[in-house]
Amino acid sequence: MADQTYWDDVEEGAEIALENEEMESQRLVVWAAASGDFYQIHYDDGFAKNNRLPDIIVHGALKGMLVGRLLDEWTGADGRIVKWNVSYRGMDPARQALKIWGTVTKKYEEGGEGLIDLDVGVAQPDGTQTTPGTATVALPKK
Repeated sequence: MADQTYWDDVEEGAEIALENEEMESQRLVVWAAASGDFYQIHYDDGFAKNNRLPDIIVHGALKGMLVGRLLDEWTGADGRIVKWNVSYRGMDPARQALKIWGTVTKKYEEGGEGLIDLDVGVAQPDGTQTTPGTATVALPKK
């Protein structure tokens, strides 16, 4: 990602992404420790399979945080996230790489700030979208 994204350089339709975010079991255990979410479907293979899941599954909050990370890295030190939200619409089995993405939907000025609206989300390798959302960021002008 760029060191600093400027409002002047952004165009509607532009795409941003964190490609190939690996969701291995160790990452999920670390997230469980950080978040306090120790529900066994996130780290215990036998428990997940006994609950008719195809594999352990990625924490919803971890997916939301990764969208936040994408926005934070893209806006840079002089930008800021005004708001963002995601909706958990599907499970993501672990042990696959997820794509964390955003698409610029609107570029405008309001109250002297350069604002950008985005559609954001999480996609599985086959393109299945499980965590759609929206965001608004403020970017510095040149």
